[in-house]
Amino acid sequence: MIDLRTLLPLSALALCAGCSGPVNNQQGYMPEQPVAFSHAVHAGHYEVDCQYCHAGAERSRHAGVPPSTVCMNCHTHVKTDSPEIQKVATAVKEGRPIEWVRVHRLPDHAWFSHANHVTAGLKCQTCHGPVEQMVRVEQAEPMTMGWCLDCHRKTLESQVSVAPALAPRSGELLAVSRAPPAPDAHPAPATPTRILQPPTDCSACHR
Repeated sequence: MIDLRTLLPLSALALCAGCSGPVNNQQGYMPEQPVAFSHAVHAGHYEVDCQYCHAGAERSRHAGVPPSTVCMNCHTHVKTDSPEIQKVATAVKEGRPIEWVRVHRLPDHAWFSHANHVTAGLKCQTCHGPVEQMVRVEQAEPMTMGWCLDCHRKTLESQVSVAPALAPRSGELLAVSRAPPAPDAHPAPATPTRILQPPTDCSACHR
């Protein structure tokens, strides 16, 4: 008769036999995608803002995968004869999403918000590495609990200050919605910067 007390530890060892590193650490993971999209071309050479495609990053937990129609904003006229662009155009015509392979994935028990980090002024490259140089996206950082905590603790120690959350991003275009102030008008009071205080307690990420 099989002793379950012996079988369970052996099962756990079998499951971990193929692990090449710490649990939940997929650093270096670089899967092939259904369309050969190059961040080096778009974010690097043409300097397309990350949030043009990942529009949810500033206001949501998730950065989001752009719908194919966003690609076709340009590619209705640009490189229309490319086989890769034709894949996107066909998907739009047929009304089906492209099944992109997710690269970055945190465990389900960890709560994370892109909005909190983007509005605090954190650059995408801090967590995602030099995406603007990647022909195929890979996970550049370990994204473990210790790695996140190290960043939070260093930020607390250095007392990093940033612009208010509603301030425009660098390079963002603002529409002129009113006439310039009169010469004798008092200048608007300066909005104070805020000191970042990222949490380091368990409940911040394990809710």
